[in-house]
Amino acid sequence: MRRNFEILGFSMGWFAVIAQLILALHNRQTEVGEALLRFFSYFTILTNTLVVLFFTVRVFGLKRRAWILFHRRPTPMALTAFILVVGLMYQVVLRQIWNPTGLQQVVDELLHTVIPIFMYVYWLLFTSKNLVGWKDLQSWLLYPLLYLVWVLVRGRYSGFYPYPFLDLDTLGSMQTLLNSALVLVVIILVMAALYFLGRLLRPKQ
Repeated sequence: MRRNFEILGFSMGWFAVIAQLILALHNRQTEVGEALLRFFSYFTILTNTLVVLFFTVRVFGLKRRAWILFHRRPTPMALTAFILVVGLMYQVVLRQIWNPTGLQQVVDELLHTVIPIFMYVYWLLFTSKNLVGWKDLQSWLLYPLLYLVWVLVRGRYSGFYPYPFLDLDTLGSMQTLLNSALVLVVIILVMAALYFLGRLLRPKQ
């Protein structure tokens, strides 16, 4: 059963990410290099890519040192937390300002709804009972922190911000920092919720 879940996650994830890349390049209004930079400036794309790489490592049993991150015990919980935040932020903040159609709608639902739920179910069924230390889980917070720094610094010079709530030029520094802090709080809360849920589900010794 677990193997089937991992194959499905691998197939669905790569389809969604690659299809979104093709759509982004097809609809681009900039040079290819800039379009690629903008594509990978979305937390949604980066996080879905991490999730699909996790399933890729599982499906093919990749053991090389380059893939060690995806073998560490806190990784499934951390990825589940981040992809759930992707879904939550989209449903609460972004869905109302975005109305895709056709293939874009299918891909959009995969990236923001189906894959977050799928990853949560996978974690719940197969890895939620693994012993994960809060300190090890906290180290994953470097990912969203570095992402925020990258987006804000690059946006300041390029004028491109992937999300309206991070638009430093329009919102100003105070509002942007407040929005960033709120997103980080949501991430920490989701991480904490999964951490304590994992402790509850773990068999008592």
